[in-house]
Amino acid sequence: MAIIVNVDVMLARRKMSCGELAEKVGISAANLSILKTGKAKAVRFSTLNAICKALDCQPGDVLAYESDTAE
Repeated sequence: MAIIVNVDVMLARRKMSCGELAEKVGISAANLSILKTGKAKAVRFSTLNAICKALDCQPGDVLAYESDTAE
């Protein structure tokens, strides 16, 4: 399973810093960094909702699935 986290892409599109997003979402910058780098094991729907609200986007803009099977 390869879930790709595109928070950094959306941050660039919205011209927003990680610190600003962390503050708006109500999570620490360290936790946002863990999510951004794809090291998070889970994300709460409330956190995903807050990220989408702050970035004015859909969950599919932030998360994507990519098959990890090599052909």
